Amino acid sequence: MGSISAFESIPPQEVGHCDLSSIFTPQRKLSVICIGAGASGLLLAYKIQRHFGNFSLQIFEKNPAISGTWYENRYPGCACDVPSHNYTWSFEPKTDWSANYASSEEIYDYFKGFSGHHGLDKYIKLRHQVVGARWDDMEAQWHVQVNDLEKDQITVHKAQILVNAGGILNSWRFPPIPGIRSFKGPLIHSAAWPREGINLVGKTVGLIGNGSSGIQILPAIKDQVGKLVTFIREATWVAPPLGGDYQAYSKEDKEKFKADGSMHLTMRKAIEAQSNSLFGIFHRGSREQSELQSYMLSRMKERLQNKKLEKLLIPEWSVGCRRLTPGTNYLESLGDSKVQTVYGEITEITPTGVICDDGRGEYPVDILICATGFDTTFKPRFPVQGARGAKLEEMWKGPNCPIGNGPVLISIEAEVEYIIKMLSNFQKENIRSFEVREGAVREFNQWVQTWMKETIWAEPCRSWYKAGSASGKILALWPGSTLHYLEALREPRWEDWKFDYTPGQNRFAYLGNGHSTAETLGGDLSYYIRNHDDSPTDPVLKRTGGEYK
Repeated sequence: MGSISAFESIPPQEVGHCDLSSIFTPQRKLSVICIGAGASGLLLAYKIQRHFGNFSLQIFEKNPAISGTWYENRYPGCACDVPSHNYTWSFEPKTDWSANYASSEEIYDYFKGFSGHHGLDKYIKLRHQVVGARWDDMEAQWHVQVNDLEKDQITVHKAQILVNAGGILNSWRFPPIPGIRSFKGPLIHSAAWPREGINLVGKTVGLIGNGSSGIQILPAIKDQVGKLVTFIREATWVAPPLGGDYQAYSKEDKEKFKADGSMHLTMRKAIEAQSNSLFGIFHRGSREQSELQSYMLSRMKERLQNKKLEKLLIPEWSVGCRRLTPGTNYLESLGDSKVQTVYGEITEITPTGVICDDGRGEYPVDILICATGFDTTFKPRFPVQGARGAKLEEMWKGPNCPIGNGPVLISIEAEVEYIIKMLSNFQKENIRSFEVREGAVREFNQWVQTWMKETIWAEPCRSWYKAGSASGKILALWPGSTLHYLEALREPRWEDWKFDYTPGQNRFAYLGNGHSTAETLGGDLSYYIRNHDDSPTDPVLKRTGGEYK
């Protein structure tokens, strides 16, 4: 045991004032500002409301409706490429999905219903966009600049805690191709599809991009158009859907899911387990990677049935180096007589068409669709000034979260639970501010990049995992499986954080007058008496029935 003699001579007033009038319970009001009312923002609101009593929460959402990317994306064929029964919160299933893959509209309705059911709308201001944030150390608060988009008026809001739940799939951009603004026909980005729709019947339509959006759009519009010219810059692996081909659910199916909760849970767990079982494919040289590569190669050839397209579209790099995109009827559609595939770089867009580097001149089109993705730099789209003037929007580039490792909604749940633990500690112990230790960040990033070198993500394929480069730093993925992420975030590593307390106040003042909350408020005064040991155990081993080796 270490000696405490060095502290015995410190006068009591030098270690802070002790208020003995309060009970052992959070007294200070917690104030939180959240940016974005998509999936993450809505879950944060739900968990704060469920966990805290004395709080204020304000969510600023730039759109006229909630649900984030599922409100914004409405292009033909837009759907989630995760089986619908597993694109829900783990604790709030939905039994009446229309099909095994849900449309963007149906997913929007799920999150809208979640917000309404739990009374979360009262925390949300729509059409309010955060344009800047600054930490004020004197006040120990964030000063957040918010533009009321209806009035075009900026106001400043203050809170102890600022959470950026803005996501990554919301800052779309046209490709920087010379002449793109000179195009005279309708120019559409997949993420800004006209709400009134657009008439494609009989038109020659150009489609730029073969990522997730392009793969969904092409088969959805090919039967409407007169001709479809798809411009592809790079090969990509197109996977069969994880949950099998598209299947509409009958009324009887939905009634069965609702009536038999045990069966529905078993089905959800089986789908999730299948997804989580695939992580081995990302290890370079693994048996799983080799087997998947062979399977994908044979399936793509089988679906393309075209030697020329096989040569152009099947990559040389490993399956999963870029985000693996399921595509229903995409590869088959490339062989349709209406569809022309043009491979290579676009060098110029003219008022009437597209010119590529293949030397064949202009490809005339009436309508041009850009399915060219988003700014996925994972940093705030506005200036964020932290303590000591730090430009956090630059420092926060990254941040190696599990966007492509496996199921994403459960990862959001883990992140929000982590935030709740941090906020609970912050409120209960009257902490003034907290920040991560620089050494912890440095060592974590070193470990991440060392680990990443052993994965297929490090292969030379151009990917938004590497900020659009072929050989850059991997910024967008967690160094491990989704299950690994859940376990890593189960409890905060308090030793990696630096806590600042209010000057002149004893850090243990929150212990109050020596009485517990239960004693003061008439609670259960013998809550610890029970018939069996229900104290916490390792949750992973408890759920799996496993044991340490």
